[in-house]
Amino acid sequence: MTRRTDTYPDLTRPDVEAPFFSTWRVGTPERQRETVDAIAATWERQAWPVGGGLGYFVYAGQDGTTLLHHSQWAREQDYEAFLKTQRQARVDEIDTAVPGIERVALDRYRRYRSHERAAGDVRVPGLVVTVRIDCEEGAAERRREWVDLVLAALARSAEGDRGLISAHFHLSQDGTHVLNYAEWESPESYEAAIAEPVEGAEVAAGAEWERVRTYPGVKSITGSQYSYVLGLVPE
Repeated sequence: MTRRTDTYPDLTRPDVEAPFFSTWRVGTPERQRETVDAIAATWERQAWPVGGGLGYFVYAGQDGTTLLHHSQWAREQDYEAFLKTQRQARVDEIDTAVPGIERVALDRYRRYRSHERAAGDVRVPGLVVTVRIDCEEGAAERRREWVDLVLAALARSAEGDRGLISAHFHLSQDGTHVLNYAEWESPESYEAAIAEPVEGAEVAAGAEWERVRTYPGVKSITGSQYSYVLGLVPE
């Protein structure tokens, strides 16, 4: 059986070996809501995927046109079994309710490292930001060093004080990019953090952020903002 949850997913779960992310383009805020309702109805009506399906989470894009999907699987083989036997029936039912959904390619990842929530921090995120860092051809092996630089800079800076709750860095299995899934206290705290320059005692962190920005092999950086709207987990 399937049940809804309002709890945000734990991106650091040790039993999640196959985290996937994908985007659907649906066109309007009204169709965002209709699609979320259709996903919930479809998944609650059908049996939870047999095997290692651990959670399915949906986020509405602040642009009013997209939905971000994050699924957690114990193993990639479990998703492949779901793909062969159960996914199409769900897709058909959702497409009947909301025709014309454009499904952008599903990306498969392995989580590398995280800037984790501080001990005792019980804030509920008001915003999820995903940042995709595309790398030049042949730069796949440098992605870990880039993430290490980011985490070192975060450790020295006051981003947490500005509203950053956590950040989770994933390496795409195809070697082309890094995906950062970050939880922020609010849209306002995120906007304030990216607008304010590094100051005073954070000179060292500023130098590290400069290394991040100028790191060789990084081709482009693209960010998107989302609100959490649906969580589905096994009963």
